[in-house]
Amino acid sequence: MTGITDDGHTDTPDGSGNIDPAGSAKREQILKGAEAIFLADGYEGASMSRIAQMAGVSKGTLYNHFDGKASLFSAFFEEQVRCRLSPIEALSHGGEQSVRVTLTRFADMTVHLLISPVALGLYRIIVSEVDKFPHLADTFWRYGFGRTLSNLSEYLARSVAQGELDIADPSLSAEQFLLMCQARIIQRRRFGLPVDDSDAAIADFAAFTADSFLKIYEPRHQ
Repeated sequence: MTGITDDGHTDTPDGSGNIDPAGSAKREQILKGAEAIFLADGYEGASMSRIAQMAGVSKGTLYNHFDGKASLFSAFFEEQVRCRLSPIEALSHGGEQSVRVTLTRFADMTVHLLISPVALGLYRIIVSEVDKFPHLADTFWRYGFGRTLSNLSEYLARSVAQGELDIADPSLSAEQFLLMCQARIIQRRRFGLPVDDSDAAIADFAAFTADSFLKIYEPRHQ
């Protein structure tokens, strides 16, 4: 008998634990339908019936993979983060590039990520509906901001250990840097205000942000 794993995939009938490709494809199909409905209708306005219709599956199939709207939204959010944050996370783990280059690229990629239509839509959903649905904040923190913060904190701590930065609290400084990345371009895009968000403007902003951060935390040589 086919079983459902914790992440919504199906096990093979032989109990081997291998993921059934058909089940994985169906789950992806559902998540694409969920994306369209959540971004169009918000969290409260989205219904499982509409999501099933958009995904081209029956409600029974939908509930075979997800036990309700909250778990479906969490899976949708986690999938978005997994795909979109991977390049940023890889950046802070690789190579021999300087701290300035790493932070500049980190800022550049963060701005591009957070002004994407999906990211803007998710941000608006969470801000507008978190009072009614507190689990949205937990989902956002666990899979989004908190995950990025932890990754950046670890990078800054390694840089401190190597003598490249002088930071007393890497976690607080990581949060500071992430908030610096959200000035000007991201803030204005979130409010629908005019702003130059061309690649060149983002590159200039990213360099400025990295340099500003380094002016605070570069070691002061005696």
